[in-house]
Amino acid sequence: MAPRILVVTPTYNERDNLPRFVRSVLEVVPEAHVLVVDDASPDGTGAVADTLAAEDPRTTVLHRPGKLGLGTAYVDAFRRALDLGYDVVVEMDADLSHDPKYLPAFLRAIEEGADVVLGSRNVPGGGVLGWGPGRHVLSKGGSLYARTLLGVPIRDLTTGFKAFTRRALRAIDIETLRSNGYSFQIETTYRALRKGLRVTEVPIVFVDRRAGHSKMSRSIFAEAVVEVWRLRFDALTGRL
Repeated sequence: MAPRILVVTPTYNERDNLPRFVRSVLEVVPEAHVLVVDDASPDGTGAVADTLAAEDPRTTVLHRPGKLGLGTAYVDAFRRALDLGYDVVVEMDADLSHDPKYLPAFLRAIEEGADVVLGSRNVPGGGVLGWGPGRHVLSKGGSLYARTLLGVPIRDLTTGFKAFTRRALRAIDIETLRSNGYSFQIETTYRALRKGLRVTEVPIVFVDRRAGHSKMSRSIFAEAVVEVWRLRFDALTGRL
């Protein structure tokens, strides 16, 4: 039996990108469903998502009352995916930086035994288009910092293009995830590794967003710096 696949995209002010994103995902993986988690975007993204859902039953929308953060958006989506019996859940950004053309490679990796698949910018064949030097330093430096402190071999710990099996979501205990920004990706991957799950990196080329503005902020970056130390401490004390 073919796996049931849910592609999740949290949105905040992505009305210009969302229609193209949803169409592209469903063209590449027609059997998938798309869940848009919108945090009451003031630009009307939620209404656009509702229109897309009305046009195609493979698309659904989860409306939230305000800007509650990336981590809680994914936890709400993971909870729904588990409740509805999905076998694979994919994280993707709606800003078109994550190309759906890589989805078949993700699904092949899962068929071959991976529990978690990471779309990696830092392995051979991967890369980034459209960033300035500062953003490159921030991304690569953040991943190197986390990888070194946590002692893991993963090359791209901060990627937001990921896939989880149902088994992986249960193993990482989504109800106890505490990160809500940049560090959410680090925490979920680290938890998977600590549980002995198979984590595979698939090369992707990340393309900087075509419309709208980045959601990265100093507070989100600071959360990641602190959270890596918390994860390390929890691992050393047997809490993780």
